[in-house]
Formats: sequence, C-alpha cells, structure tokens
Amino acid sequence: MKKLKINVKGSIIPNGDKWIYDWLGIDATSPRDVSDALEKANGQPVDVDINSGGGDIFAGSEIYTALRGYAGKVSIHIVGLCASAASVIAMAGTSDMSPTAMMMVHNVSSYASGDYHDMDKQSDILQQANKTIAAAYVGKTGMSEDDALKLMDIETWLTAQQAVEKKLVDKVMFAGSPQLAASLGNGMIPRDTIEKIRNQVTNPQAEKQADFLQTKLNLLKVKVI
Repeated sequence: MKKLKINVKGSIIPNGDKWIYDWLGIDATSPRDVSDALEKANGQPVDVDINSGGGDIFAGSEIYTALRGYAGKVSIHIVGLCASAASVIAMAGTSDMSPTAMMMVHNVSSYASGDYHDMDKQSDILQQANKTIAAAYVGKTGMSEDDALKLMDIETWLTAQQAVEKKLVDKVMFAGSPQLAASLGNGMIPRDTIEKIRNQVTNPQAEKQADFLQTKLNLLKVKVI
C-alpha cells in the first residue's frame, strides 16, 4: 500500500503567513498544509518527514493534534533537524530518526513590554506554555512532567541514539547498516553565491506577478530579515 508523504520542512507558521513564505521560495509548514494532506489521505497510512527548527507553538500544536487524531497510521521520520515546536510534532506517531539528525527541546520564548506586573504575567504564561509542550513529551515517553521540563529548561540537544534512549524516538534509521563518511570536497555551492544568483536571476513565473505581489508587500510593509 502506497503511503502519502507529508513534509514538515522549514519554519512552522500560522496559515495566514504561508503565502509570503511561498512567494519568497522559503520552506515552511502550516497547519492547513498538514490537514489538507490528511484529508486527501482519507485514512490511509501517511509518512511524515521532519526537518524543521520549529516556530509558532500554536501552529505546532494544531499539527500535532491533527496527526494524533488521524484515523490512519502515522509514521514519523526525522531526517534533519527536529527542534522546538517540530519536536512536539515528532511525538504524534511511531517514529524513527536518521543517525545524522538532531533533536532539540527547550523552553518557550516570547517578547513582552510593560511594567513589572506585565513581566510577571508574561513569565506565568511562558511557564504554563512550557507545560503544554512538556505534555507531548510525557505522552510519548511516559517520563514525568518534571523530567520533561528539566530537559527543556537546559535546552537539550540529542543525537538519534540519545533520543531513542529517552524514548522520544522509537528507533534509529539504518541501524546496523554501514556508515558513509562525509566528504570534505562536497561540491556544494557557497551560500553567498546562491544568494547572489537568487538576487540576479529572474524567475519567469514570478516576473508575471511581480507588480501585483510587490504592491501587496508594500501595503503590508513586509520587511524580510
């Protein structure tokens, strides 16, 4: 039986921001991407590939919930970075992790302004948010909430084997297979060269919509950083 593939790649973002990332050609995943794919799968088994540094915790929660509530089998494959909100999504099904991948769990963060009452309130909100994140790790592993919060509090980075030992992941991919060495001469184009090409070469499809989309960006006063 052929499985449907769902990619959780790039930043995890709210649905309303997705068009901006798509236009800029930047990988990102929204809850709608996942829910639409699950609707299409219609109860058939799905594979979820994760390579994401995380993002919005509520978007991550929505994706996690959709996968946990899906009627079919969900197989999660951590193929690169699985950090922050992405690590929550990884708790939503049976999982394996590439031996070259990493997982990271940490505290929730945000920005706030105001007097000390506002700061105290924001601190309380963040600590409660940490508990909601920890619930995913507790549900997957059976560890205590205190143990999960401790891992988050010290910003814990885990190899595939360490993630398996903590039961955050079920197994390491390719266990027992020969390992290949990374080459010094990897042939990759330097990042600054890629950016120069990106800035100098016009995408024909994007050119057709340039005026329309530029007007939208100007109106929204979007600043890409």
